[in-house]
Formats: sequence, structure tokens, C-alpha cells
Amino acid sequence: MKKIIIWSMLLICPLLGIGMINFLLYEKDAELDNFPIPNNAELMNQNEFGNNYSWSKASEENGIPFGYEIVLWVSGWKKGEREGASVYYSKGNHTIDLISTREHLTILRVNDS
Repeated sequence: MKKIIIWSMLLICPLLGIGMINFLLYEKDAELDNFPIPNNAELMNQNEFGNNYSWSKASEENGIPFGYEIVLWVSGWKKGEREGASVYYSKGNHTIDLISTREHLTILRVNDS
């Protein structure tokens, strides 16, 4: 029984550590309905619809990194329809259009229902 507990702890602790690191890499933006934004993304411009960022981890072919998807999921954002580089995320009455292109991230508020 002790071996099972030890092995479980050895597997769970690194996963929790990785999860905590992911949460430290993102912060929620109140202006974008508390949608998590990568800390190292550089804000290029913003307007009433949303924000544009320069972010080296963004890709049109591969979308956003898996760690970012996990942070969005754990934060309660549900992945919805995908149209090319655009993926819709929703949480409650709020919808965000996340557009990931080569080293560029656009996060737009969609009209709330």
C-alpha cells in the first residue's frame, strides 16, 4: 500500500507543478471578461473590440500551445467552433474569438448574449 501512495505522489506532484507554472504564465484581463492572457505577450494595439499581441508561441498551423489550452479550460472557458485560425471560447454569457497566427495573437470580444 505504501508503494502505491509513493508512486501516486511521484506522478501527481510533477503534474501539479506544471499546472502551477502554467497559471503563473498567464493573467486574467478584466477588460476581456477575465480571459487569460500570456504574461510574455506584448500588447501591440487595442480597441473597443479587443487586443492584438505579439507572442512568439502563437501559430496559425498549430494554434495555441497545449498549456494555454489547459489554462483556458481550467479557468472555465469552453472551446467552441473553429474557423481557420479563429477559435471561439465561451464562459457564461461571454464569448471570445481567439485568433492565432504566426507570432501574433488577437483576442476579440464577441457580442455577449
